[in-house]
Amino acid sequence: MKTIVRILLWVGVCGGIGSGISSCRPDPLDNLSPEESQVFITNHDRSVNFANYRTFSLPDSVVEVSNDQQQLSMTGIEQPFLDRLAQTLTSRGYQRVNRSTNSDLGVSVMRVNNSYVGVNSMPFSPYYLDYWGYGGLGGFGGYNPYYPNYYSFYEVSETYWLIQLIDLKNANTASQELNVIWQAQIRGTGIFDAASVDSIITKVFDQSAYLRANQ
Repeated sequence: MKTIVRILLWVGVCGGIGSGISSCRPDPLDNLSPEESQVFITNHDRSVNFANYRTFSLPDSVVEVSNDQQQLSMTGIEQPFLDRLAQTLTSRGYQRVNRSTNSDLGVSVMRVNNSYVGVNSMPFSPYYLDYWGYGGLGGFGGYNPYYPNYYSFYEVSETYWLIQLIDLKNANTASQELNVIWQAQIRGTGIFDAASVDSIITKVFDQSAYLRANQ
């Protein structure tokens, strides 16, 4: 399957276009507004003609994924997000149908909240013996020194929206597999605020102009 990935980062680097280079921040990643920090990553199957699909089904809840654990989530932000997503797909010519009806596309919405713990190993180098004047390896009367490894631990947390369009029209009945033909990740600050729903859905679909039914 041939895919294409588009990544859009909304970052303001300078204070104004006419302000000149001197008005740029020393570090453009400092003091970003929530909107400036947001990243939109879309990926789609280039062999697919999205105009060949007419209907979609969308569950009334969001799947919350936390370190491979999954549960349904329906807090304050999920319903506006699902409603706005359905409105946008409808505006692109797709018709929403009941989940019990055979639809061309299935829409999956996930709220991912993962945390990982990792470890770094930091071995000492024989160079330090030369640095301290001990002649490198063998500088202690022919004995080779032992270099113990020291470890540091770190934790990485990531939270983002994940939207997928699943091809139900061309399901592989033999292998019982369904193809994901479009996917979007929404990352950054403020993406789980109700006030940002319209903006982030708009930006995702702005960079997915090919996602349109044959009207």
